[in-house]
Amino acid sequence: MSWLKKGSQRQRDWQGRRQLRVSVSPRVAAGGVHPVLDFSDPFSTEVKPRILLMGLRRSGKSSIQKVVFHKMSPNETLFLESTNKICREDVSNSSFVNFQIWDFPGQIDFFDPTFDYEMIFRGTGALIFVIDSQDDYMEALARLHLTVTRAYKVNTDINFEVFIHKVDGLSDDHKIETQRDIHQRANDDLADAGLEKIHLSFYLTSIYDHSIFEAFSKVVQKLIPQLPTLENLLNIFISNSGIEKAFLFDVVSKIYIATDSTPVDMQTYELCCDMIDVVIDISCIYGLKEDGAGTPYDKESTAIIKLNNTTVLYLKEVTKFLALVCFVREESFERKGLIDYNFHCFRKAIHEVFEVRMKVVKSRKVQNRLQKKKRATPNGTPRVLL
Repeated sequence: MSWLKKGSQRQRDWQGRRQLRVSVSPRVAAGGVHPVLDFSDPFSTEVKPRILLMGLRRSGKSSIQKVVFHKMSPNETLFLESTNKICREDVSNSSFVNFQIWDFPGQIDFFDPTFDYEMIFRGTGALIFVIDSQDDYMEALARLHLTVTRAYKVNTDINFEVFIHKVDGLSDDHKIETQRDIHQRANDDLADAGLEKIHLSFYLTSIYDHSIFEAFSKVVQKLIPQLPTLENLLNIFISNSGIEKAFLFDVVSKIYIATDSTPVDMQTYELCCDMIDVVIDISCIYGLKEDGAGTPYDKESTAIIKLNNTTVLYLKEVTKFLALVCFVREESFERKGLIDYNFHCFRKAIHEVFEVRMKVVKSRKVQNRLQKKKRATPNGTPRVLL
């Protein structure tokens, strides 16, 4: 195992490592989490896609958000209070992982006249409905049907995702049977309502393993317009480098925003997540300066781990929030110079995609600002939006 940075701070307790890891926790927009929302701004999600977390009370929505985006230990989520307000959070780890998460309380009432569901669903990119697999899910399925039908009438472009959650307490056979039953009942309800066009994606998830990260990866990828370009770049990279599998990871959340066209194996994904954790932990201990300055992940970060099955794990920094993790056979890794050269070309191409993305975002922000000014009265006072 070879590491990027080595320092003289060889003794650091666990609490110190946890404090240092806060420096790579998800960045929340100024103002933090907003428990009270202003639905009157129709331009608020023109740049950032919106992900809604919905489901019944105690289904695990807030726990999912805390584990994936706040590095909270799954055991610590047992002490979270039930959400009683709509909470919004901006996730802005990179130009690709850049969206809003809205956590809805389970008791939300769509028929409440104060609930402007049209405004909310109109700016939504993905709707995640969480179902507790260890509870009676008949009520959850009824709420899922109501939520999906209301949202689809407002916005037909929403990606509907169903997390069959807390499956860690079920046997393998019970997991499959539960997923089959929920899948059939949910789609039958839509067919009875004449809404066969609505497509629901189902995932078995748990915060106690990597399934929740993989599920969120699939959701986020659907909101990335540049995904085909990223996948094509990865395919070109691995085909010219003798690499078997490659992932483009968001280091903060361990969500992979793209991978090559070969199938994803769950064990392979788990190894990548574990490698990222190891790299960050080791860098926190040995990679910082004497005064604790610096960051545990920077442009010089790289790591090589040789497994006992003649496979090499190779990690390289792409941007300050993205990492490329590759699986390479030992005989192919002997041509490390070729791999590094191809990686340099790949990294340059990713940065070019970044620049195009930022130009588009900047242009859209300018357009939104101009539209807001047009909606103002002649004396500059914004009109009241009803």
